[in-house]
Order: sequence, then C-alpha cells, then structure tokens
Amino acid sequence: MKRIPRQTYLNKLIAFRNKKLVKVITGIRRCGKSTLMEIYREWLMGEGVTEEQIVSVNLEDFDFFELRDPHALHNYVCNRLSTKGYTYVFIDEVQHVANFPDVVNSLMLRSGVDVYVTGSNAYMLSSEIATLLGGRYVEIPMLPLSFAEYALAREATEKTNLQQLYTDYVSTSSFPYALDIPHEEEIIDYLTGIYNTIVVKDIISRKKFSDVMMLESVVRFVADNIGNTLSTRRIADLMTADGRRIDQKTVERYLSAMCESFVVYQAKRYNIRGRQLLKTLEKYYFVDMGMRKVLLGNRGYDVGRMLENVVYLELLRRTRQVYVGKMDAQEVDFVTVAPDGVAYYQVAATVRDEDTLKRELASLKAIKDQYPKYLLTLDDDPEADYDGIHRVNVLKWLIE
Repeated sequence: MKRIPRQTYLNKLIAFRNKKLVKVITGIRRCGKSTLMEIYREWLMGEGVTEEQIVSVNLEDFDFFELRDPHALHNYVCNRLSTKGYTYVFIDEVQHVANFPDVVNSLMLRSGVDVYVTGSNAYMLSSEIATLLGGRYVEIPMLPLSFAEYALAREATEKTNLQQLYTDYVSTSSFPYALDIPHEEEIIDYLTGIYNTIVVKDIISRKKFSDVMMLESVVRFVADNIGNTLSTRRIADLMTADGRRIDQKTVERYLSAMCESFVVYQAKRYNIRGRQLLKTLEKYYFVDMGMRKVLLGNRGYDVGRMLENVVYLELLRRTRQVYVGKMDAQEVDFVTVAPDGVAYYQVAATVRDEDTLKRELASLKAIKDQYPKYLLTLDDDPEADYDGIHRVNVLKWLIE
C-alpha cells in the first residue's frame, strides 16, 4: 500500500507529545488513522525513542481480541511500561473495550505515560465519555485524503492537469487504499465493503435498528441532497410522499447515527448579522464522493454540489467550525469561525455567465464587515477582486 504522509495530522500529534492529555484520533473507518499512528511511531523512533518505550494494541486484530476486556488491556499495558523515559501507548479502535475511559484514566495517572487512541465512531466522544475522561483529552478528527494529499500521492507536478486530477478525485475515492486499486469496479467493491461494515457494525449493531432498508433509504436520500437545506421533518415528509413512510423521530435517530459514524457531516446555519447559530434547516455533506457514487450511481454526478461538498470537507480540515451562513434573506455557502477571525466562502462551478457572477457575489456583498470573503470556482481564469471579494480558482486553493 502506498504510504501517504499525512503531515497536517502528524504535526498535531507532535505538538501534543508528552502533554498530559489523551490524544484521540477519530474518523471514518479506513481513513488512515492506524497508518497515521505508524507514521508517528516512526517519527518518535527517529527522535531517539526505543521500541521498548512503545506499546501498540490494535483491537481489530484477532491477536489482541482478549484485550477487549478492560482488565486484560490494563494489565497488558502496565506490564510493558518502560522504566526509562516516556512510554508511548497506542490503542487502535478503543471503542471495542467496555468502560475504556476507566482504563485510559488509570494509565494517565502514571507518570511518563503518553496515550494515543483511535476510534471509528463519535460515541466514544459523547458528552458522557468526555465527562469520564475528565476533559483530559484532545480530539484530532481525521478525514480521508484531501485533494492536496491525493495530488501528492499521485505525484502531481506543476505540469499536471489539475482539472483531470480533480475529476479522478471525485470520481474514484479519497480513501487512501483506493489509490492502490487499479480498476473502478474493484474500487466500488472496496467502498461497498467499507459502507456495509459501517452500517452493520457501527450503526445497526450498536443502535439496535431493526429496519435496515429504511436506514439505507435515509442514507441515500441525504447523499442525493448534499448541499440542500433540510430538516428532519422535511426529510420524513418527502420520503413518506415518495412511498417510504417514516416519522421525524426515526429520521433524527438515523441521521445522528450516520453523523456519529462519520459517513455524513452536519453543517449548522449561522446568523451572520446576529453572530449566533440557528436551530433549524441544516445542510449535510458526505464523507467521500466515491462512496456517494456507490449509493447513487451516476445520477449523483452534480458538478456544483460535489464541489461544494469537497470545499466543506477542506474547510473542516483547516478550521473546525464551519457553518452555512444566513445574511437576512440571503445565504452564504460557508462561514468559518476561528480564533483569528471569521471568513466567508461562496462556491460555484463557474461564474463566466454575468448573471451567475452577480448572483454569487450578491450574498457576499451584503456582508459589511472587514473579514475575508472568497468566491471559489472551477474557472481557470486569472484571479479577480470585486470590492474586497477575492475570486480564486478552487483547485489551486485546494492544493495550497
């Protein structure tokens, strides 16, 4: 398998090295969490850490199956703690351990122990679990490959046709292992396997859902409506009208489970004028365009909405707080809120038509503050500025 340096995530781990915090790497199955921990372990050894100072457990490996018992896991790790310097403890897919926060908290009581864990569902960071960890953790949310990482893996150069590379990116998959699969049919089989594992292991078995077909209907509905403003009531009404009778509360449970398993991401709406979150009419985005294609086939190929989805995920990588903006009666595709300020983004496949350009600029022009405003498009035209609104080629922006 081609090894892709996930430098952004690696830098975060390095920054928190030897801090008295549990480093929790979360993300969808097969997005590269285990590989990231391998890369980090190699970096540690390059810094002089010995093998005796590293304890690694992968709870999805049958060799470690008995360590899913919390007492067995605790004893296994404690018996291997180094007497010289720090011991770096890596536990993969920790959600398989009952009462794992007790194990982690106990390890953290010992001096010279630095703990790193991964997990494939957000249950492990629910309010209850966060309370049990006592706030002594930092979450590092991980996504499949960004366009920049994909380009690096494909050994892109300045002469590479970025448009063709982007088409490949959204047509195949952003999951790292998909790069080693030569044919589209095999990629589809691989993504289908990931999806089925998530549905069976992370959703149905954990949530005890009985109607698998209805769950998959909701997943397909959301996949088909990325970038559209939705509410659980509207989803229930539309599906019921289409002959798939479902109530609002069931939709809420299904959506929550999908978000917890990192298949879908919810973008809340943000009132720009009032600087506050709104409680209704969110948008949803899919974790990978290839997996979405598995569910929808070619009918899901909508250039504009897929681009919006890619930009949303990229903004999540760059800043954790990404919202859909509302400015009076107008909408801004994305608002990011970070310690250093706010930024606004409008996304369009093309704005070469004058009317389209005016429409896309209108919502940004309505905002009168001095924070950065961007119009991201696939148009390979020179960058332009419209009274402080920067029009940028989105592929070059993604590569940065």
